[in-house]
Amino acid sequence: MNYDNIQIDEHCHVEAFSVNLYGANLLILKGKKGFLACGYVNPATAEKLGHACAIVSGVKNYDDMLKASVIAVSTKAAQLGVNIGMSGKEAMLLLA
Repeated sequence: MNYDNIQIDEHCHVEAFSVNLYGANLLILKGKKGFLACGYVNPATAEKLGHACAIVSGVKNYDDMLKASVIAVSTKAAQLGVNIGMSGKEAMLLLA
């Protein structure tokens, strides 16, 4: 597993986690209010646990995650303003 802190914009830093799984990466960006994850993560589990979660798909790295469109959100993430179709960066700024 790789761990890093990445800068989203001049005021926003988040924790970044990457796990290589047989040629594909499990990617998570974690903020104080919630997280952005790749399609490996099941949003139904985040929903069940009451976590603020947004999902992007078809990504290979953190930059891809920030550029990709959100395809799923938990209720808690929606309450923070995260919507399907917004960019991962827009979502992460709300979840940071």
